[in-house]
Amino acid sequence: MTTSRPASLWRHHDFRQLWMGDTVSVFGAQFVGFAMPLMAVQLLGADAFQMGLLATLESLAFLLIGLPAGAWVDRWRKRTVLVLGDIGRALLLLTLPAAWLLDVLTMTQLYVVAVGVGVITVFFDVANQSYLPELVEGEQISDGNGKLQASQQTAMVVGPAAAAAMVRLLGSPLTIAVTSVCMGLSSLFVSRIRHREQAPDPAARRPLVTEIREGLSFVLSHPLLRRIVACTGLSNLASSGVFALFVLYALTTLDLAETTLGLVLSLGAVGGLLGAVTSGWFGRWVGEGRAIPIAAVLSGLAMLTVPLASVLPAVPTLLVGNLLISWGVVVYNIAQVSFRQRLCPKPLLGRMNASIRFLVWGPMPIGAFLGGVAGQQLGLVPTLWGLATLSVLAALPVLVSPLVGMRELPRELDALAGGADRAPAQD
Repeated sequence: MTTSRPASLWRHHDFRQLWMGDTVSVFGAQFVGFAMPLMAVQLLGADAFQMGLLATLESLAFLLIGLPAGAWVDRWRKRTVLVLGDIGRALLLLTLPAAWLLDVLTMTQLYVVAVGVGVITVFFDVANQSYLPELVEGEQISDGNGKLQASQQTAMVVGPAAAAAMVRLLGSPLTIAVTSVCMGLSSLFVSRIRHREQAPDPAARRPLVTEIREGLSFVLSHPLLRRIVACTGLSNLASSGVFALFVLYALTTLDLAETTLGLVLSLGAVGGLLGAVTSGWFGRWVGEGRAIPIAAVLSGLAMLTVPLASVLPAVPTLLVGNLLISWGVVVYNIAQVSFRQRLCPKPLLGRMNASIRFLVWGPMPIGAFLGGVAGQQLGLVPTLWGLATLSVLAALPVLVSPLVGMRELPRELDALAGGADRAPAQD
């Protein structure tokens, strides 16, 4: 008996709206992610500590409210969270070009906007990752994640170069204004999704702490998810410290112009686009379980090219490194995100994703802050060597695990029953 293949997601109205909204939103995020650090360095003269503090505040909300956010999102309609989230971020970001035009822009305002956008992003990202399984069938989830990742990686390819050109033409404050337009368009597309989630029954709610505990328990009780979370959390701790210092390092130590920096980031992000396109093939070739540790090791080793750029030709070294980092991160993310979305019951998706975001994004503000402090005290290059080494070691939890022997990842919660770290049959 043969089963018919599901229709292409490009013919799925609701997925198309989600994809278009996500695409313009991530383009906007690329613009602001490039323009805001430039604004801090070039207009306000920020030093290493201030850059580390800015990066810390951008992701601090994941550490502070990441867990309750998941329980709250599970109580709300996710489409509403996405629409209001984009509108809220657009309004906050518009205050930066407004303050610049009035000549009252300060680092304090950048800090406040970073915190506000970060808080909204916590809810937005949890809802966004939990919404795809509501719209498409289970076996289409990997395909949907691949298409979303492809658009996100395209934004990473085009975004930095486009942002650099806009910064050169308009200045960093007005480039951030363009971001607000992108966020507004995103909210418009998502608002056109026809699917209406059934509102959770308020009478079925339990104490918030109980619901939070369920999400954490789901993640921490699964042996493979525990290892993936450990790897991702350590990697994010290291990489957030690197990226907090990267713009300052590129402009001062490597003496790159902002247009050169934008070009390096754009060309390096081609690796992520290739990762989105080849992740399915790579998973079939090496096994979807093995793809996770292989990608983690490769992206960790490639992080060493950041400090190496201080002793080798900077532009080609960064280009090769960014290509490998982007490819490895995207292949890793598609494999592990699709795995956990298939595994998790739908009523628990928000709390599961929030728990993982808390555990793997919570280290980011810590890494950014430590990177800023160490960069100020020890210097940029020694700090980057230490953080890059930690990025390599972060792969150990998945490298020394059953994932190395797995071609297929479990599809059911009890797939590992009877042995916490027992791998399925290998071919």
